[in-house]
Amino acid sequence: MAATLLAVIVLGHDGRRIAQLAVLALPMVLWLAWPVRSARVRRWRTVLACAWTLAFAFDGALRAYLLDTYQAAPDGAMVLSAAANTNARESGEYLQMHWRSALLWSGAAAAAALLVAAFARRGATAANDGPRTRPPAWATALIALLLLVACVGYASKPWRRLHPVAFWSQWAQSVHALRGLWADQERTRKQMLARAKAIAPVVERAGPSTVVLVITDSINRDNMGLYGYGRPTTPRLLAHKAQAGAHMEVLRNAWSVDATTVPALRNMFHFGLPESENPPHLIALARAAGYKVWWISNHDDLAIEQQHARYADVVDMVNRTPGRASASLDGEILDCMQEALADTSAERKLIVVHLMGAHPHYSLRFPPDANPFDDNIDAVETGLVKNGRSAWVRHYRHEYDAALLYHDFVVSELLQQTRSAGLPQEHRAWMYLSDHGQEVGHGSDRAGHSPATASGYRIPTVIWRHPQTPFAGHAPQQSAQPFRADWAGWTLMNLLDIRWNGQRPERDVLGAGYRWEAPVLPVAVESFER
Repeated sequence: MAATLLAVIVLGHDGRRIAQLAVLALPMVLWLAWPVRSARVRRWRTVLACAWTLAFAFDGALRAYLLDTYQAAPDGAMVLSAAANTNARESGEYLQMHWRSALLWSGAAAAAALLVAAFARRGATAANDGPRTRPPAWATALIALLLLVACVGYASKPWRRLHPVAFWSQWAQSVHALRGLWADQERTRKQMLARAKAIAPVVERAGPSTVVLVITDSINRDNMGLYGYGRPTTPRLLAHKAQAGAHMEVLRNAWSVDATTVPALRNMFHFGLPESENPPHLIALARAAGYKVWWISNHDDLAIEQQHARYADVVDMVNRTPGRASASLDGEILDCMQEALADTSAERKLIVVHLMGAHPHYSLRFPPDANPFDDNIDAVETGLVKNGRSAWVRHYRHEYDAALLYHDFVVSELLQQTRSAGLPQEHRAWMYLSDHGQEVGHGSDRAGHSPATASGYRIPTVIWRHPQTPFAGHAPQQSAQPFRADWAGWTLMNLLDIRWNGQRPERDVLGAGYRWEAPVLPVAVESFER
């Protein structure tokens, strides 16, 4: 049993933590070494030994899974925010997609428990008749010494908190507290709006203005025909590019600095500035400058709604099915977009559209029977096979590409609506980008969010504006140089024509003074210029 416990501990911990967890696991091992006379107590001892092992085994397996898949600890910000921002339905969808990994790690934990069950029944037994026998003096001394070590470990709060029962109970409380924090953002929003008014941003352009920001989810630019992908996943965007010419710019080397949604949007709307600088919120600044703001979303997302959407004047949450794994298609937001564009109550409008994009589960992101890539043997499929990608990853690639094809329809419609709105000389601008990328067999044999590979950060970014001077003044240099999504706020302020005393022109990709700075990512990137 001691060897089994040590194995599952090593599975999820390293360094000094292994010794600490081994000490915390000692009491049950020592109980097995102490002779017990009662058969009933021995049965309870066996049951408790199995439960004890399961606690350590699932702790080790879950930590190992998170480390292997996301290079993250369970109490890290990424995991905590993801857990706080999910529900039972989305968890079920996640397991449907990653059931192989879940089965593997759960099987390892169950095997450990079964192994212990087989040996725990052989724990030390005292004879039912005759004088009570005790272990030899040296064995008693050793048990007493080890028990003392275990008591010292349990007396130490930092050690005690590592016990699986204590750790995961505290983890659940942290998730609950985070949800509560997100749900109580009203005071923060009022403070941000008051601060934005005090900053006194101004719009330098006279006349009506409509700016649309489209934020999508989990789109990897490597899977877009617009970026040279081998499958026709973006025919409509390519047609827009051909029609718009120099008025539409595709930023070829766009990167996110986050691999999950919550931190990515936090960075976008707070200009990529750290909390220590107490940055303003972009929507608060836009409202203070005189813009009426819409937030139209196909996400039912507590964190995003409270931290960002509720800053808007008009909030239209189209998808009210709990969880980001809802089957609500992004096309549902098009009518809301048209209503916002047709609104005549404000001269200046900022419309933020938040799409599901290609967020897993991929098969929910396009209509039924709309996957032209399924079972299609083409150059992409051949390349995946050549790179040793498994059948299930190749299946997910087909679904992902089908999701991008439908996504191309929605995004193109949004662009067409913006291009057709307003008077011919009215200022209009449209910016599209993804919160983060997605790994679907690009750099490893897996599918999903990926902080551990560059694919998790490779995103598309497209900007269109009219009737301002086209981008040809600084293209192609501008389209080729890198862009980071956490600096998107500086570019959006340019499109809004808002000036304020916090301006940083070196971070605005549309400005002549733009200066690229490579972000620090938790993964090696060969070059940010491809």
